[in-house]
Amino acid sequence: MSTIKDVALLAGVSFTTVSHVLNQTRPVSADARRRVLAAVDKLGYVPSAVARSLRKSETGIVGVLVPTVQNPFFAELVCGAEEVCRQAGYSVFLCNSDNDARRQQHYLRTLLEKRIDGLLVASVGEPEAFDRVLVSSGLPCVAMDRLMPGEQADRISLDNRAGAELATRHLLELGHRHIACISGPEAVEVSQARVLGWREALQAGQVEPGSHWLQVSDFSTAGGYQAAMALLRVPARPSAIFACNDLMALGVLRAAAELGLLVPAELSVMGFDNIELGGFVHPALSTVGCSIRTLGREAGRLLIDRIEKPAQALRHVQLSPQLVARESCAVVRARRTRKEGVQ
Repeated sequence: MSTIKDVALLAGVSFTTVSHVLNQTRPVSADARRRVLAAVDKLGYVPSAVARSLRKSETGIVGVLVPTVQNPFFAELVCGAEEVCRQAGYSVFLCNSDNDARRQQHYLRTLLEKRIDGLLVASVGEPEAFDRVLVSSGLPCVAMDRLMPGEQADRISLDNRAGAELATRHLLELGHRHIACISGPEAVEVSQARVLGWREALQAGQVEPGSHWLQVSDFSTAGGYQAAMALLRVPARPSAIFACNDLMALGVLRAAAELGLLVPAELSVMGFDNIELGGFVHPALSTVGCSIRTLGREAGRLLIDRIEKPAQALRHVQLSPQLVARESCAVVRARRTRKEGVQ
C-alpha cells in the first residue's frame, strides 16, 4: 500500500506539501498541486482516515447500533438514516447486537474506540450500564424508537400507545369483542406502551379483557407463531389478534393457516410497524405505523444537527401513527362449525 512519502517522492515535493494539498491546509503552487494529484492517482494512494481524525478530532463516521437486522423494521430504519448521513458526508458503521445486552455494550465501546462522530441507537437490555458509558463519552447520540434512561440523548419515535389504540379501535369498529394481544418483552418500553394502548381502547369500548387474552412474546415471527398457537388452540379462541409488531403478526398468519382458520373470515389479524413486507404477504397485513424510512431519515437529521450544534437542548420528535387497513381484518361474523350451525 502506498504511503504519503511515496506520493511525495514521485511528485518531487516534501510530504508536508502533499499533506497541504490533500487537506487544503495551506496554499500550494498550481504546478506542485498538479504533480501531487497526478502521483496520488498513479499510486492509488488513500489518505489515512485515522491520522486525519486525530488531527481534526473527527472521522466523518456515524455508528448505528440496532437490536437485530433480521427485523425488517430496523433494516428499513437504517436505510433511511444512512441516506441522510451519506448526503451530509458521513459514512455509517452498522452494528447488530442480536438482542444481547453484553454484545451491545461491546459494540458501543468498539465504536467509541473508532472515534465516531455520533451514534444512532435502538437500545436493548441493561440500559443503565449502557447509559453510563454513553454519558461519560459525551458522544452525540439519538435514540431510535426505544427509550434511553436519564434523557441523555435526542429521541425519534412513534406514538406507540396511540398506535395500539388506533389498531384496537379499528378491530372494535369491525365488531370484534374478543381481541387478544401478543406483546413484545415486558421490560421494553415500546411493549408497555402498546399493551397500554390496547387496554385503553378495550376499556373505551367497554370490553373487559380476559386473563388469557394477553400473550407475552419477543417481537419475532417464531414468537408470534407460538403465542398465536396458545391463543387459538382453546375453545374460546379470539375473533381477532393484535400483534405488537408486524413480524409477530406474520407468525399469527402462519399459525392460523396450520390450524385451518381462514383470515380474515374466521380470524382478523392486526400488526404494528407497517414494514414493507406486510403488504406483500397473503392476505396482506393490516397494521398501524408510519413510513419507517422517514423515521430513519428524521433520526439521521437529528443526529447531524446534534453533531453540528452540541449545546442545543435535547429534543424528542414523535411521529403520529396511521392505520393501514388491508386484507387481514374484516367485520366479525357468527362463528360456525365446520358443518353447519352457530356455536
